Amino acid sequence: MPAARSDIDETKIMKAKQPVLFLSHGSPMTALGGDELNSVWAKLAPRLVPPAAIVSVSAHWNTRLPIVSGSAQPETIHDFGGFPEELYRLRYPAPGAPELAHRIKEQVTQAGIATGIDAGRGLDHGAWVPLLTLFPDADIPVVQLSVQPERCARHHYALGAAIASLAQENVLIIASGHMTHNLMDYLRPGGVRPTAASRDFREWAHAHLMSGDDSALFDWEHASPGAKAAHPSPEHFLPLFVALGAAGERRRTEWLGGGWVEDVLAADNYLFSANG
Repeated sequence: MPAARSDIDETKIMKAKQPVLFLSHGSPMTALGGDELNSVWAKLAPRLVPPAAIVSVSAHWNTRLPIVSGSAQPETIHDFGGFPEELYRLRYPAPGAPELAHRIKEQVTQAGIATGIDAGRGLDHGAWVPLLTLFPDADIPVVQLSVQPERCARHHYALGAAIASLAQENVLIIASGHMTHNLMDYLRPGGVRPTAASRDFREWAHAHLMSGDDSALFDWEHASPGAKAAHPSPEHFLPLFVALGAAGERRRTEWLGGGWVEDVLAADNYLFSANG
């Protein structure tokens, strides 16, 4: 494995512009490979220019205010239970990027959003499960940015807009959540899979994403069919709005696929790139 860097490789700054990704991170079992979602990431990986650093906005880090991880060597967090032992042996030993964390804090604060830094935060599975496939050498610095389930879609869009300039400096922004995320459906045996409500929500959200209709998406909890059934709590959908804010209104949207995890959870993935 290549030697890990302690922070951003300055020689790579400004050498490439990065897209912005929204990834449905799936079950932790996706880290072991062999499923449709892992195949989507494996096809995406060779298309990505290696970034100078990665910002992962994970649905699995929930805070009242936006917090950035500032650890120089973030640990791999196994924030799940009841899975095979081999999953808990996996590590993603990427370095952190404390200087980038402080820059993100400054940019978000300048946008009028109070934020902070957690110097001890590691990488949860919303971050490291997809990264294990996208960048398996774990040699690119990674910082995490939390989501705020008590705040609305527009707040998260503004959070993304505050860090949008990073994509122009070879920093890859990955918003990691899920297109639908009802774990009760996931755990319930039998019945129709996926549920009609999840199918309806997924089709609604996908159509508005592909058409670039942000105004409808902002009111997703009230305007969409099946919203409460698809997302009993909002934390897995909110990272999408950080991605949209970071990509900006003038963007191209590419659907990457993803399918349904266990025929229950919609696992769509999107790549947003500059349009013009």
